[in-house]
Amino acid sequence: MRTRHAGAATLAALTALTLAACGGGEVGGGGEETGSGSDGGGDSIKIGIKYDQPGLGYQDGSEYTGFDVDVATYVADKLGYSADQIEWVEAPSANRETMLQTGQVDMIFATYSITDERKEQVAFAGPYFIAGQDLLVAEDNTDITGPEELEGKNLCSVTGSTSAQRIKDEYAEGVQLVERPGYAECVTALTAGQVDAVTTDDIILAGLAAQPANQGKVKVVGNPFSEENYGVGLPQDNDRCEDINTAIQEMIDDGSWEKAVTSNTEGTGYTPNADLNPPKPDACA
Repeated sequence: MRTRHAGAATLAALTALTLAACGGGEVGGGGEETGSGSDGGGDSIKIGIKYDQPGLGYQDGSEYTGFDVDVATYVADKLGYSADQIEWVEAPSANRETMLQTGQVDMIFATYSITDERKEQVAFAGPYFIAGQDLLVAEDNTDITGPEELEGKNLCSVTGSTSAQRIKDEYAEGVQLVERPGYAECVTALTAGQVDAVTTDDIILAGLAAQPANQGKVKVVGNPFSEENYGVGLPQDNDRCEDINTAIQEMIDDGSWEKAVTSNTEGTGYTPNADLNPPKPDACA
């Protein structure tokens, strides 16, 4: 199951795959087998995702696609919710803890890295994927090959993300941090020459680089320098962590996890770290 997936398809293939991946909950199997897990305990479930991350969490009209969407749909089915019982809610990075604490969502699948600091405010199930932090630069840039080369340069990341601050703390103290509300805005700043690089997880950057407006203008450096454990964000007083971990493991064991990774990264040139994926969910605290 620990295999590498390297996309070689065209951008059109990527678009078709992401649109087909889980708009109707295909990977989750939320049709006739609804309720295969524990009792859902309600008529619907509110799940926070990103709306602007192609291949992970992406809204296209009434369709929601991407790897996070696929995993969320599968898990929801195991909890007793069919695909049409899921209410998707946009979960910007800066708002995720508040959304869980105030009950705006029941859980969050939104490239949500598990950190000790976040555990002080919310709980996590998983991880269900391990990404690596990397850099996105202009296509013709040959100077920036890693975080150490960002000294004195402008670096963009999304408000509420930990990625840029990590570079400042650990690699380039003199880097100038620029925040934008979304990654699309960061890429716009990059192509306009307002920043020298964009940082976040490699799988996110790959999806951004493959978009029509960015193709041929930007590239992923391809030198990851961290491990980002994507977890399922939950309220601290939740009673679902064990059931979610069980569902994640079942998704891995029955091949649905690998199918979701493949369909959502093919055509981007992205290669997941086969030494770290698929991960084993951590014990619930």
